[in-house]
Amino acid sequence: MIQIFTDGAASGNPGPGGYGVILRAGNHYKEISEGFRLTTNNRMELLAVCIGLEAIKKLNQEIVIYSDSKYVIDSVEKKWVFAWLKKGFAGKKNKDLWMRFLQVYKLHQVKFVWVKGHAGHPENERCDELAVIASKSKDQKIDTVFEVENQKQKLL
Repeated sequence: MIQIFTDGAASGNPGPGGYGVILRAGNHYKEISEGFRLTTNNRMELLAVCIGLEAIKKLNQEIVIYSDSKYVIDSVEKKWVFAWLKKGFAGKKNKDLWMRFLQVYKLHQVKFVWVKGHAGHPENERCDELAVIASKSKDQKIDTVFEVENQKQKLL
């Protein structure tokens, strides 16, 4: 079984953001994080899950994802995302990331576990730390889809 711990952060929401991921399988352990100059917390929570799943190269793995994001977990566990897909994500945010998620989600046997954020869960605390550090880094990426959509909204 592979464990993936994830967290996302955004200061200002929208604002600078980042994600943190820990992958653990047996005695293998890997941390991944990245920062973005303008994004949202929900985007970073979802991107963290995508990045974690994309890091698994062998197909059909048993994976448990630990997240403090009710947005991500409820959307999958309550099957909302599958209804959104059928409706073309009409009126829903983060279509690009949900489509990315669905591509890797179907490759594995994935279970989600919700953990209370900022409650002392060691891996969740570390993922939060990675996400916050990434959100403040000088080497931030551009969340292109979000920034384009954000600009469109401002023009309307």
